Amino acid sequence: MNNWYTPNNTETSQWYAPLHPVAPVSQNEESSVSSRRRVKRIVAFILVIAVIASAISYSIIPHTGKARPVIGTGDWNEPSEPAEFPDDFGDFFSQYYTATENEKIEVRIPGGEGNLTFDLSLAPAAGEELTLQKLYQKCASSIVGISGYTDGMTGYNWGTGVVLSSDGLVLTNTHVIDNCDSAEVVLKGVERYDAVLIGADAISDLAVLKIDANGLIPAEFGDSTRLSVGDQVAAIGNPLGDEFTRTLTDGIVSAIDRDISYNGRNMTLIQTNAALNEGNSGGALFNMHGQVVGITNMKMMSSFSSIEGIGFAIPSSTVKKVVASLVEFGEVKGRPSIGITVGQIPTNAMEHYNMPEGLYVAAVSEGSDAEKQGIRVGDVIIAVDGQNVTTTEEVVSIKDAHQVGETLTFSVWRPEGSFEISITLMDTNDIYG
Repeated sequence: MNNWYTPNNTETSQWYAPLHPVAPVSQNEESSVSSRRRVKRIVAFILVIAVIASAISYSIIPHTGKARPVIGTGDWNEPSEPAEFPDDFGDFFSQYYTATENEKIEVRIPGGEGNLTFDLSLAPAAGEELTLQKLYQKCASSIVGISGYTDGMTGYNWGTGVVLSSDGLVLTNTHVIDNCDSAEVVLKGVERYDAVLIGADAISDLAVLKIDANGLIPAEFGDSTRLSVGDQVAAIGNPLGDEFTRTLTDGIVSAIDRDISYNGRNMTLIQTNAALNEGNSGGALFNMHGQVVGITNMKMMSSFSSIEGIGFAIPSSTVKKVVASLVEFGEVKGRPSIGITVGQIPTNAMEHYNMPEGLYVAAVSEGSDAEKQGIRVGDVIIAVDGQNVTTTEEVVSIKDAHQVGETLTFSVWRPEGSFEISITLMDTNDIYG
């Protein structure tokens, strides 16, 4: 299996796992694999205690209690406080935080023609709700399989895609094709088409592929902002590989606007109890009018306790904005970034080192204006634009209210004194590429 991440903290009871498996067969093997291999694949899935690490343009910095995303790229380990405080607070935080620059998601699939135009409209729900049987008849043809291959390696990533256009645009999750050199779209479980990459975005976990085909049946998208907790929904995807293509499961909307932090990714998702498993990544969550209201991308899992019925989907309102940018530019433009990675300061360390309340700067991204203006590891951010900040969410909220090119004023503490500094927000792609 490629790109798996195992939490170092075995006390962690839960984490969020992307939903695509790596099938243990080579690209050139015939589809009729032995039952023994199928059993191994299923057993491996049941026993798996690892999750796929997808590097993105935000960062997680841990603190006692929970880890939250901030502004940068990185990975995290659950901190453990030393038995005694070292003399230098920098030595303490180097142990308390692990803020390393991760490799970014890399998709090497050949690119297709750019500057396409595609308008993903969110249609209003009309008419009576469908039965599950009628919903499946209407929607299953818009669900495809995605196979991603890495040169020189046996096996392949397997996930799900949703047809966007009759002439071959297909939507999936970026983590399905991470580290892949080529990809295929599988129609009806048997027809395989080579795919080119139109665009991929790691932060939203959405990617658009294109195949040379016509007459496909596009999915109809509905407005996720119209959902309410308790609404019935259904998912169609390809769990566990190509033996279970276009599997239908159903449930309800369990929560709206669920803020999820996973591996540095700050996402606002729909929560559902519809059964989702590895391979469902990139599939559709439908309302009962047969409209896609979400793209399924992760579930909650545990290494030692049972967690069932907690899955997540990217809202169609998010999908609409991201797809438009991916199709036109191949990336999402205009997303502001500060270029720093910050975390909360534990109270006992604050008291021991006589530090002010604020956020500790654990990493500064190369090429950012924060680096240019002199922000450095060890600084403490006390306030942003005059607002005191003690959580990463507060910094993100202030940042997101501004656009690329605008400046934020940071109040900064260092042992030698406090000062203010202005930092210009940059496009995330200019920092993290």
